[in-house]
Amino acid sequence: MAGRQRRTATGWTVAGLSFSQRELRDLLVAWLALGLAFTFFLEREFRRIVFLQFGGLSAGEILSTFAVSLLTVGVGFLLHELAHKVVAVRFGQIAAFQADYRMLGFAVLGGLAGFLFAAPGAVVHRGRLTAKQHGLIAVAGPVTNLALAVVFLVPFIAALLLSTSGFLWEVARMGLQINLLLAGFNMLPFGPLDGRTVREWSTPVFLAVAVPSILLGVGALFVL
Repeated sequence: MAGRQRRTATGWTVAGLSFSQRELRDLLVAWLALGLAFTFFLEREFRRIVFLQFGGLSAGEILSTFAVSLLTVGVGFLLHELAHKVVAVRFGQIAAFQADYRMLGFAVLGGLAGFLFAAPGAVVHRGRLTAKQHGLIAVAGPVTNLALAVVFLVPFIAALLLSTSGFLWEVARMGLQINLLLAGFNMLPFGPLDGRTVREWSTPVFLAVAVPSILLGVGALFVL
């Protein structure tokens, strides 16, 4: 472990990836803010408590929803961004995640209001790249979400077969749903989304990833 994780004067080096103290702070704040935003969004009673309209929601229920959000939404968003960083560094880039504190604040306030739009930040990198390298960096995020969806699919199927419910069921269901939604949404070929960069590099690769991602994302939205 000592060779894979090392503290430096300015941050940490983990498995060959360097993280500054600012980047680690941004990752932590984004993770916690997303967890809080989705907790507000998912728990209507929690929103009432914040506005001093006390209901019957227990502290245990609030903490459970917060934990589920951290383990699913937060992990899905941040591993998506870290996948961009890993591939960018492989191509010799200087890359770091930068949180968008204004958008994180907007996400938390939106969750309180009962709607949600989350854009926690992005991996910023600099250096000269080919169109293929740009495309590979972009597609790494959605592909990571698809891989995470497979990870959550196993306990989801097990819970269905065993007819179980509770915390683990919610983690599996929400983890599967949110990662399919993230993959599908980010593969849309518009604006700053990953799909546009991938399409500009390679239409066949774009279609191979975007079509199943978008279809699965729509399915997750209406079925799960």
